[in-house]
Amino acid sequence: MRVIVIGAGVLGTMHAWQAVQRGHEVVHIEREAEARGASVRNFGLIWVSGRAAGEELATALRARELWEEIGAAVPGLGFRANGSLTAVTTEAELAVARAALARPDAAARGFRLLTPGEVRAAEPALRGELLGALACDRDAAVEPRTAQRALREALHRSGRYTFLGGREVRDVTGGNAVRDDHGELHGGDAVVLCTGAWLGGLARELAPDLPVRRVRLQMMQTAPLGERLTTSVADADSFRYYPAYDGAALDAMAAAQAQPPAAAEHKMQLLMVQRADGGLTIGDTHEYAEPFAFDVDEAPYAHLASVAEALLGRPLPQVRRRWAGVYAQCVDTSRVVHRERVRDAVWLVTGPGGRGMTCSPAIAETTANELGW
Repeated sequence: MRVIVIGAGVLGTMHAWQAVQRGHEVVHIEREAEARGASVRNFGLIWVSGRAAGEELATALRARELWEEIGAAVPGLGFRANGSLTAVTTEAELAVARAALARPDAAARGFRLLTPGEVRAAEPALRGELLGALACDRDAAVEPRTAQRALREALHRSGRYTFLGGREVRDVTGGNAVRDDHGELHGGDAVVLCTGAWLGGLARELAPDLPVRRVRLQMMQTAPLGERLTTSVADADSFRYYPAYDGAALDAMAAAQAQPPAAAEHKMQLLMVQRADGGLTIGDTHEYAEPFAFDVDEAPYAHLASVAEALLGRPLPQVRRRWAGVYAQCVDTSRVVHRERVRDAVWLVTGPGGRGMTCSPAIAETTANELGW
């Protein structure tokens, strides 16, 4: 088959990967010279721990298997099975961690509850005052700024892959072809549009009632820490954000301890992962009401720094980068992704939300299976 993939973020690139792995020819079209959206503006986390039971968790677990397989084939991804620790500092937070450990799917997630001493042994860089941590052995990480580039380089080596950057697709013609803004027509047996947060233009024309919203985040990255952070780290505000922790213990925690004003206003959690250069990627916020601001707000950064420093028990290295990003999320957040046939042989796949980096390999695999590739 000849497959046309639109969008070179992680979701589009994984669809190209699936097609090439199955022996097909791929033409991959991206409006930027290379991906510039949420796929490079994230943590690079393969985050199994907080996923909702059912389809979402099953997708994340399958994606985690695929990430490991692809990471072995493409070392440039920087895949590492580093796991995660969600640090707890109060009895109410500890109760949520214990409830998570009692879930019937706790073993599948790789949950373990660590004592303060076990946390110190597993993660010596965490020197703050802790009551323990919820460990998740299935969590992992890649390098988001370079992952798509490494995948494209591997795809080129197949001899069945063509990347066309700096081209915006303007029209679908004949049910199985697209025309770009250079006036060139690209036809195939299947067209898959992975447009990310680009929900206007052609995406709106093809799917005017798209049940997807946009979400804005703020993040930052520091200079090298000077020591190894062996796992990814979260604070207990992540319990409020991820559906795996819903229940009576979380309700009690929410009633017992209010978030600081900046965290509540910006719907924040702390996630922290060390990059290959030793720096820390730290975030994030969640903003849902458009139009989004064109600038970044300093209050969330101050809050993230204070929480990170409390967990590390030391000052953060100098912050070198701050940025904002926007991703697409299904309005019904229980859905993993929106997949819609919009023309005879044209499918639109979008809206994984904050699950995009985690779940994209399995989402692409499902698309390939459903389309009979």
